[in-house]
Amino acid sequence: MEQTEFGLNDVVEMKKPHPCGVNRWKIIRLGMDIRIKCEGCSHSVLIPRREFTKKMKKILVKHEA
Repeated sequence: MEQTEFGLNDVVEMKKPHPCGVNRWKIIRLGMDIRIKCEGCSHSVLIPRREFTKKMKKILVKHEA
C-alpha cells in the first residue's frame, strides 16, 4: 500500500466533494484521528486516520514548515 506523506496545514483533495460543492480540505489536526476543515464553508470533520488515507485523493498544497 502506498504511504502518502501529509502534514498539518496541508490542503488535500478527497475522493468525494463536500455538499457545499468544494473539494479542498485543510488538515487542522493530526493523531489517531484527523480533523479536516472544508475550504468553502469552514465545516470541520473528524475522521479516523485509516479512513482518511482511503478517502484522500491527492495533496494540493504542501505546507512549508
